[in-house]
Order: sequence, then C-alpha cells, then structure tokens
Amino acid sequence: MSDKRKVILITDGDSVAQKAIEIASENIGGRCISSSGGTPTPIKGRNIVELIRTAKNDPVVVMVDDEGLSQTGQGERAIYEIANHPEIEILGIVAVASNTQGVNGIVVDFSITADGQIVNGAVDKNGLPKRGKKLFGDTVDIIESCDIPLTIGIGDIGKMEGRDDCEIGAPIVTKAVEEILKQSKSNS
Repeated sequence: MSDKRKVILITDGDSVAQKAIEIASENIGGRCISSSGGTPTPIKGRNIVELIRTAKNDPVVVMVDDEGLSQTGQGERAIYEIANHPEIEILGIVAVASNTQGVNGIVVDFSITADGQIVNGAVDKNGLPKRGKKLFGDTVDIIESCDIPLTIGIGDIGKMEGRDDCEIGAPIVTKAVEEILKQSKSNS
C-alpha cells in the first residue's frame, strides 16, 4: 500500500471555479486546498505540497491557474512541482478549456461536456464538444512533461451557461473528479 498522498489537480482557480471545486471536493469526500485558489495560483508548488501533506484525508484536490497567460506561469510551475514530488501520487488532472491564444494545448483522454456526457474528444470553454482530442487552455501545456495518468477535459468550471453552477451542486466538475476516482480505482 502506497503512503503517497492522492491528489487531483484542476487547472482553474478563479472565485467562481473555486467555489464549485470546493463543492465537488465535498461531494466526493475529498479535501480541497482552498488556498491554492486564485488567479494566478497565489502560492508556490512547494507550499501547496506542504498543505497536501497535512490535509486530513485523500483525495486532495488542488487548483492551479495561470490567469490566462500563454507562457509557463505560476499554475503550471506548481503542477510540475506537485507532480514530481516523491510523496504525491497524482490520480488525474481536470484540464479546463479557455480562449487563451498561443498555447500548444493537451491531448485529453476524454472530456465531460456541459450536459454531463463523456465524449472521446476535447471540449471548448462552454463545455461543447469539438473536433479532435486537443484541448486548449492557459494552464495545460506543462501536463505532457509530467507523469499524470489521466487527463479529463472540461469547460469553464462553475459556469458553462449555468450547467455547472454551485447552486445546483457543481455537477460537471463533480462528475470529472468522480471519473478520476473511478479510473484510479480500476487501475489499482
């Protein structure tokens, strides 16, 4: 049995997304590192690692955000540091689509649409399916250089024209983290 902390990363952290992610974390019985929320991610990866290590229970959900920056920003640096820490096991990452120009994007394993459907390709910021498996977002380019077993695409968390609203329990982001947990259990 691994003593590593089990972590789910989510590439969004604005105030609306943070509230939705906190709800989703509660829905799955996980622990959200609320202080990782913000645009950009307000604390460094090593500080997030310390918070993960002291969190009460797994999975620990962490927000990482580059605030629309197309270059490597604070959120991506945090992803790299967390994913490469020897005491942490990344179960998966929820990659959030954005309209950021000049990014390479990431090939997703699958996506959750704004309607809660699992699709074999990517989605856009509104959670609508798009052609191909490449999702474009401001905090996703670093993912390929990290050992992350599952990448799930999603639209703008807490929004998607009200379909992921906190008032209805943030169902889309909740489904994304549930899928990560389901896949990690079937792979263990």
